[in-house]
Amino acid sequence: MQSRREFLSGLAGASLASAPARPNIVVILADDMGYSDIGCYGSEISTPNLDRLAARGVRFTQFYNTARCCPTRASLLTGLYPHQAGVGHMVDNPKPFPGYKGDLSLNSVTIAEALKTSGYRAYMSGKWHVTPVTSSRHNWPRQRGFDRFYGTIHGAGSFYDPATLTRENEPIEPDSADFFYTDAIAENACRYIKENPAGDPFFLYTAFTAPHWPMHAIEADIAKYKGRYKDGWDALRLERHRRMIEMGIVDKAWPLTPRDPRVPAWSDAPHREWQQRRMEVYAAMVGRMDQCIGRIIQALEETRQLDNTLILFLSDNGGCAEELGPKMAARHVPLKTRDGRPVLQGNRPELMPGGPETYQSYGQGWANASNTPFRLYKHWVHEGGIATPLIAHWPARLRKPGSLHPEPGHLIDIMATCLDAAGARYPAEYNGRRITPLEGRTLLPCIEGRKRAPHGALFWEHEGNRAVREGDWKLVSRYPDQWELFNLKADRTEMNDLAAKEPKRAAHMAARYDQWAARAQVVPWADVLKAPRAASTGA
Repeated sequence: MQSRREFLSGLAGASLASAPARPNIVVILADDMGYSDIGCYGSEISTPNLDRLAARGVRFTQFYNTARCCPTRASLLTGLYPHQAGVGHMVDNPKPFPGYKGDLSLNSVTIAEALKTSGYRAYMSGKWHVTPVTSSRHNWPRQRGFDRFYGTIHGAGSFYDPATLTRENEPIEPDSADFFYTDAIAENACRYIKENPAGDPFFLYTAFTAPHWPMHAIEADIAKYKGRYKDGWDALRLERHRRMIEMGIVDKAWPLTPRDPRVPAWSDAPHREWQQRRMEVYAAMVGRMDQCIGRIIQALEETRQLDNTLILFLSDNGGCAEELGPKMAARHVPLKTRDGRPVLQGNRPELMPGGPETYQSYGQGWANASNTPFRLYKHWVHEGGIATPLIAHWPARLRKPGSLHPEPGHLIDIMATCLDAAGARYPAEYNGRRITPLEGRTLLPCIEGRKRAPHGALFWEHEGNRAVREGDWKLVSRYPDQWELFNLKADRTEMNDLAAKEPKRAAHMAARYDQWAARAQVVPWADVLKAPRAASTGA
């Protein structure tokens, strides 16, 4: 006769056997890519692999980043606002304030650290950029929960010869004559997938540097777009806007914002052959990243893991309007190519971008098109700076493939979503340190077609640019200007400032922002500018 202990043991075994396997989780981050730059969000750029994920997944139409490289990465990795994670600004400009140390806080945990406590392996391939590049490795990926790492510690860099290229904890050099960083990021991500021990769930963070400047691309990829942009940025913005309305990505009631006044009409633009080439290279960079995402999808298919893998794809900020000058003395700008030719820095109309001897950006006119239909760019917290595509793909749990989800979400939600998917807990303490409480909320209800409790409010600050979103209302300021107030349901392109008509609402939201700023270690930007540069941690 079966004993009670044997009976209960059998029940436990049956329950364990019938429980669904914990999913793998893959987070893919693009760099300096605008809201409308992939096909499934209205672009003419060929992105069949991302389009496939969207067709089998869900696209979020009101998801937000934090407007800049370092703060976004810190927020994504920790589930905190960037100042709470110690990276309120850039890692190469540390200041003597807790929120602006430019070094990932040890009072935070990364997604990798949190998931490892639940039996996950963690891998990273790509751009880190949440700690200064010093002799200390205290905040490198291997020291923050990742079992394996290939990529760059610094931010920008040549795609043919990237600065601070690293494997695990050791600096390395490009390993082949035809090395191209976008390909190398994907190759190592695929290797981690294929070499992961069978049965062990994994978290893979793949942070591409495409399409961040410099404008570097494989010539065969550039050729696909030859002549595509001869009608210029004005026509492109109209074309994308029309397509986005047809897709349901944006509301036809929201007017297309006027061309940036600093950008000439295409008919008046100088050096139009060079201008076209800049956008052709940019499109090739986005297209190459999509090809590499296709390789990651293929690796998951070959290992029969795609259906039970949660894939999240997004960008770190809006399109980048920075124009590069001829003298960029920085660690990420090589003086010579790997075969000894001089690198000619800056946006030179006499020099067509794309090859390793160039170091250019695509400029304001094309960035304005990347952020269709919104205002402003990377750096600013109007919609053009913070709106990102977010594609979520998880066939095992998704209920409405191909759907659009309009509820606002934020980078702080990525950690909460990963933990929820994995059945893991966010720790109150880690390595003997008290951990700042999680700010985000899981997106799984949205992925599964259920309602989730909305955020009471979402907040932003970067370089004095400020914003708070409460329901459909957004209060936003471009430093050092006054607050503007917009009803995003009626006017997401932020064309009709209602601050004067709704003074009580504006005052209430400004007070709420001030309360958050005090809690989140935000310092007035004027004070940050006046403060001396702090010593880099671990130097």
